[in-house]
Amino acid sequence: MDPGSVEKAAAALLDAYATRTPIAPLTASHPGMSVADAYAVQLAQVEAWTGAGARIKGHKVGLTSAAMQRQMGVDQPDFGVLLDSMFFQDSAPIDTGRFLQPRVEPEVAFVLGRPLAGPGATAADAVAAVEYVLPALEVIDSRIADWKITLPDTIADNASSGGVVLGTRPVRLDGLDLSLMGCLLHRDGDLIDTGAGGAVLGSPINALVWLANVLGERGVTLEAGHVVLPGSITAAVPVAPGETLTATFAGIGSVTARFGKEART
Repeated sequence: MDPGSVEKAAAALLDAYATRTPIAPLTASHPGMSVADAYAVQLAQVEAWTGAGARIKGHKVGLTSAAMQRQMGVDQPDFGVLLDSMFFQDSAPIDTGRFLQPRVEPEVAFVLGRPLAGPGATAADAVAAVEYVLPALEVIDSRIADWKITLPDTIADNASSGGVVLGTRPVRLDGLDLSLMGCLLHRDGDLIDTGAGGAVLGSPINALVWLANVLGERGVTLEAGHVVLPGSITAAVPVAPGETLTATFAGIGSVTARFGKEART
């Protein structure tokens, strides 16, 4: 894609945010869009957001589990940026109206105590960089109508990022085996799904290493204090106004997302 097409695609997604109106897949209007093109579209939006005062507070890795890849019809992970406006408090009401078609994913959030840079980052480097983990629920969202996305569509759309709810009890990695860690996902008290950390590229740590190396190739370092979401342990579940979802992780506790009863218009 030429620079003008990149800017046009980014403008269409920014307009979808502003008007709360999903758009047709970008790959329909830009059939030759590559993964590299899609990341250029994502970057153009990030630059627009930060230029307007938003702050980058971390990154997310998406599409790391076989369940999510099957659900979304893709075959490789992707990444997006987490902005300060995307973070919500545990158990506090969330304005459902800020999203277009939200879904929720249980994840283990890494909080970095020191920078992590690739390429060449290893699992040992990643473990050494993590200060602690928190239980998390990511709210994914799509500006693409009816979630009819290809890999370039979701990448361009900031990896379908919407928001994140973090638990409040930090837990050190010492003694934790994230690959074996189980998770229970409840909606309004009913168990709706289960999973284990091994669903995320074998271990959430592997997703953190993947992200550090991919970003390193682009000259980006994961910063101390930033949050990294490594990918969902289960398939994403749709959420509606008035619902409450809770994820409980063995060894690290639980986190709750409460969605307002009425969507904002």
